[in-house]
Amino acid sequence: MRAMKLAPNKSLTDYRPYWAECFGVAPFLPTTRAEMDALGWDSCDVIIVTGDAYVDHPSFGMAVIGRVLEAQGFRVGIIAQPNWQDTRDIERLGRPNLYFGVAAGNMDSMINRYTADKKIRQDDAYTPGNIGGKRPDRSVIVYSQLVKQAFSDVPIVIGSIEASLRRIAHFDYWSEKVRRSILLDSRADLLLYGNAERAIVEVTHRLAEGETIAQVRDVRGTAFITDAPLPGWRCVDESQLPEERDTQEIKLPDDGPEFVRLPSFEAVRDDKVLYAHASRILHRETNPGNAKALAQEHGDKIVWLNPPPVPLTTEELDWVFEQPYQRVPHPSYGDAHLPAYEMIRHSVNIMRGCFGGCTFCSITEHEGRIIQSRSEASILNEIGEIRDKSPAFTGVISDLGGPTANMWRLNCKDKKIEESCKRPSCVYPNICKNLDTDQTPLIELYRKARDVEGVKKILIASGLRYDLAVETPEYVKELVTEHVGGYLKIAPEHTEKGPLTKMMKPGIGTYDRFKAMFDKYSSEAGKKQYLIPYFIAGHPGTTDEDMLNLAKWLKDNGFRADQVQNFYPSPMATATAMYHSERNPLKRVGRGSERVNIVRKARQRRLHKAFLRYHDPDNWPMLREALRKMGRNDLIGNGKVHLVPRTQFSKPHLSKRKTFRTQHTGLPK
Repeated sequence: MRAMKLAPNKSLTDYRPYWAECFGVAPFLPTTRAEMDALGWDSCDVIIVTGDAYVDHPSFGMAVIGRVLEAQGFRVGIIAQPNWQDTRDIERLGRPNLYFGVAAGNMDSMINRYTADKKIRQDDAYTPGNIGGKRPDRSVIVYSQLVKQAFSDVPIVIGSIEASLRRIAHFDYWSEKVRRSILLDSRADLLLYGNAERAIVEVTHRLAEGETIAQVRDVRGTAFITDAPLPGWRCVDESQLPEERDTQEIKLPDDGPEFVRLPSFEAVRDDKVLYAHASRILHRETNPGNAKALAQEHGDKIVWLNPPPVPLTTEELDWVFEQPYQRVPHPSYGDAHLPAYEMIRHSVNIMRGCFGGCTFCSITEHEGRIIQSRSEASILNEIGEIRDKSPAFTGVISDLGGPTANMWRLNCKDKKIEESCKRPSCVYPNICKNLDTDQTPLIELYRKARDVEGVKKILIASGLRYDLAVETPEYVKELVTEHVGGYLKIAPEHTEKGPLTKMMKPGIGTYDRFKAMFDKYSSEAGKKQYLIPYFIAGHPGTTDEDMLNLAKWLKDNGFRADQVQNFYPSPMATATAMYHSERNPLKRVGRGSERVNIVRKARQRRLHKAFLRYHDPDNWPMLREALRKMGRNDLIGNGKVHLVPRTQFSKPHLSKRKTFRTQHTGLPK
């Protein structure tokens, strides 16, 4: 049987624009029929439904997708935060000619709505007025079902981080069970995972040329439901644990592309060890240079995942960020407070991706570990646009970064090695010898950014990978001397080996090395500046003793964290697989493989969080009880060596030492 090959990789600028290009560029993508009429449109080609307010800014995913499709000649409408009680909002732009694109927004709707302790949040930074409750739980599913009710025959393409991280069977922290792929619950025709520009452009042009959505089966970065494996693909059966497999492997043809058969939804739902095994296989097949397709049975259907998208080139990424964004919220919101926008309106995203591989974080699963960098010229041009277009600009660029501030232009030294690599991290357990860690180009970018006319200060607010920073001391000096606004937040996450090995984070010694540089260069610059370290409580692999030792470290170093974060099991993260299965998928998984200590019960989660806030009188009774049970009465007393006092003091009698307000989620920005 002839193999179905993957579609060739085309540049985003190689497509012939669709005929509707003649309508030109919309000031804002229309959100109402009146706005469509003003543009002279009788219909939209694509309608995007999103859980976020519509902000026409390159940091908002749906604005990016909308402007990218507009640049291809398509008419794109936006339905932002529709009322999900009926279909009236879904119907307000009419029937799209090609498809509905459905997304939850920049954040997963469940993480947006609930705290790590499963309490409902009262706010939503992506909603005008910072009001919570304007999007439904599991927004992608709810919006897709509304579309089906209103327009049953119109194709649905789902995307965003919510769909991306639920593309196969996944553990759902909020219901404490394994849920099937979001494709089945949403009844969508196609799922795009990861950064989706390349896939969405290919899919949209092919639908515009007359193909049906069911014929689009060969695009990288897509997933869909099928009745059988695609024709001509060779099966690598990973549906059982290695020690339990039949020695006779079943293969389809003798040649052609390979796909991996994962354990079925029913198998991973009922067997936690198989769940951990499936998670390990999924994360192994994430490098676009060598990843196989994945297939997972759900009853009599198969969820098929094509290999990941090819990363955008610098030229393509520049093109994406240079579209005619207004860089402000839609005018219909008036002067409403929109925190997510206000936080990033004067920031510049310089790159995508992260090769850190932190197990609790979703960035690598979504954006991939190959760094995609913008050009220096494009970045500097955007700074100039902010200066010229934003009336609120005071000369301060709030951030020049991305998922990780100092990974710009850091890639594998050898393309062939990169394309064959299966490592989940380029920096753990140590920095790979094939990784280019030279950050001097970033120093030059910072200097040129500071020299842009009208710019007074460039701050670096994105997460900093300090184990990389120390590889280029000149970078640390430049950062500390010119780009720290008094405080710099970094994320050692823990001090103890047990949890750090499950996080894939460097030891605290690397933090100490960075801190020594930070203090030295701050002193040389005549500045009083402080490091604010982030820590996670309750991460898989953490014991009560680990948290006690972390609390002692905090006290010894004079840190009093005000806002702290418990581990939040986000869908598809490796640490979430640990949390659910109590196994370590960083190693080969079997019935007798390594067990992982899990902090699951609410009381123990509160205790671990209390250790991070050892200075809070509200936590002292719980900590005293725990210390006595642990045989550590020596830490109860009123001296400097003690962690908590022997007697309860009221808050007014507490020392008024500096309290650092820190918060770290370990989730995508």
